[in-house]
Amino acid sequence: MAAVTAQPQVDLREPKGWRRTRNRAATVAMYLAFVVVIVPLGFVLYTVIAKGASIISWSFLTSPIPVNVAPPGVGGMGPAVLGTIEITALATAIAVPLGVLGAIYLNEYGGRGPLARFIAFMADVMTGVPSIIMGLFIFTIWVLHFGYSGLAGAFALGCLMLPIVIQSSHEMLKLVPNSLREASYALGATKARVTVTVVLPAAIGGIVSGSLLAVARAAGETAPLLFTILTVTTANPNVFSGANTALSTEIFANADQPFLGAQARGWGAALTLVAIAFILMIAARLVTARFARYQH
Repeated sequence: MAAVTAQPQVDLREPKGWRRTRNRAATVAMYLAFVVVIVPLGFVLYTVIAKGASIISWSFLTSPIPVNVAPPGVGGMGPAVLGTIEITALATAIAVPLGVLGAIYLNEYGGRGPLARFIAFMADVMTGVPSIIMGLFIFTIWVLHFGYSGLAGAFALGCLMLPIVIQSSHEMLKLVPNSLREASYALGATKARVTVTVVLPAAIGGIVSGSLLAVARAAGETAPLLFTILTVTTANPNVFSGANTALSTEIFANADQPFLGAQARGWGAALTLVAIAFILMIAARLVTARFARYQH
């Protein structure tokens, strides 16, 4: 019997010729784009940490806001931290349930109907609306009639969060295999039961991750809050009535002051806000990784 000559293995996935050249060029372009993005971000983070780390302490996070002429180390951002937590939490309670319900309707019920197309179109439009326009909108329909309040700020932030939650949740729901739905229907389950007990648990990791990223984005918004909560220096535990304050508005108010103490507190507030956003993003990654592990 003639010996069979072993054929060399060829990796069919490796592009050849001009395709290899284009592949390498695209790879180099991606690395360059990464560097172009990461270098300014690194400078921003370095500046914020360098100028804000010296003033950050537990006392800074809990002490009342002093007058602008107070020297560095006196007072803190306690009312702003409280206001940020209150307003962002209320905005989350408004936007996340509505956003998830809207995504469920788009993916499970609406199909290609006119209402579904209208909701998807409006979500796309709202994603591109500048945040200051959203603040002016809430100022016109709410603040002029009911006054400044944390609730008005929550409405403005909720409007900014809503399209992000809808789009991220919709994408996660689309990734759920149809075989899971069909198997549940074959067992006699209703559409609502399938959505609640099969589809949502399969997509919950991505939904939670997208919602946390929307919260991180809303927590750093300044323009909508300037028109809805005003900016005060005292704590207001009642989020439904009266002017309030937040870290983002305090940064805006202190950054252009000529006093060293006010500028230092502005940098400290900026670092606090960056830390909050970073914690929320880490939490989103952990939630996504945990649910992905359970699904596998």
